[in-house]
Amino acid sequence: MNEVLFEIVTEPINVDDMVKKVVRREAGAVTTFIGTVREITKGKVTLYLEYQAYAAMAVKMLGKIGDEVSAKWPQAKIAISHRVGRLEISDVAVIIAVSTPHRKDAYEANEYAIERIKQIVPIWKKEFWEDGEVWIGDQLEKTPYPSGKPEKG
Repeated sequence: MNEVLFEIVTEPINVDDMVKKVVRREAGAVTTFIGTVREITKGKVTLYLEYQAYAAMAVKMLGKIGDEVSAKWPQAKIAISHRVGRLEISDVAVIIAVSTPHRKDAYEANEYAIERIKQIVPIWKKEFWEDGEVWIGDQLEKTPYPSGKPEKG
């Protein structure tokens, strides 16, 4: 059975399942990054978020990030899962799990991965507030959507 290390999902992500994907006998450290939906963003009360993705390309880009992590930290094993659809406050949007022989590498690889997700993975976020809603743009919030929504290509 091939284990899925990089995925876009519509159901809640299980932290324990993600950790199990990277635990190995030679790894002395496992780090997780768990990105959750926050209630207050730039002073506005968020009611919920909606994530969309170009799923096939997003999975390829998550795999590319995995390859980059392996090149920079050859003893690392990484798994990434990002949820799409409607997410409520405190729901888990993304989990990155990394194992390495030593903790510093695990921390660094994990931080590298979340920054790269924001840079290259085609996932879009719509914020729903008490007084309206808006597509935020790309995850770095640098790409506006003149049509009011993301275009998948």
